Amino acid sequence: MEKYESKQQQIFHPASLIFPIISRMDLMSPAMKDKVEEWEATEDSCSFKVKGMKVALRIAERVENKHVKIVADEGGIPIDFAFWIQLKQVDERDTRVRMVLHAELNMMMRMMIGSKIQTGLDQAVEGLANALNQFK
Repeated sequence: MEKYESKQQQIFHPASLIFPIISRMDLMSPAMKDKVEEWEATEDSCSFKVKGMKVALRIAERVENKHVKIVADEGGIPIDFAFWIQLKQVDERDTRVRMVLHAELNMMMRMMIGSKIQTGLDQAVEGLANALNQFK
């Protein structure tokens, strides 16, 4: 499995405020509806289309104030992967967030999309941090 890690971003809130938001797929609806097609979400899973390809995800593990593990769900893209949204509270108003992806990719796929995955993770974690820093 290939491993991709995003850059670390800073969120100016405690992990206890951030975790309840990132641990529920349905709470991401306002941020996602205008970025993907056919967004649907429950507390534990979501599905959507990107460039005509269906993606289905579900939360496989939650460790309070530490991380959320998300995996591919049935009916989505046929790639075995898991990714984590990791939190590390440094101070009461300083939590660091990072995304880590493990994906089973053949050599051709790694060459074709490896750098795009890295860029996507960095953009996703930056967007998440920016959105969460908007909370007062």
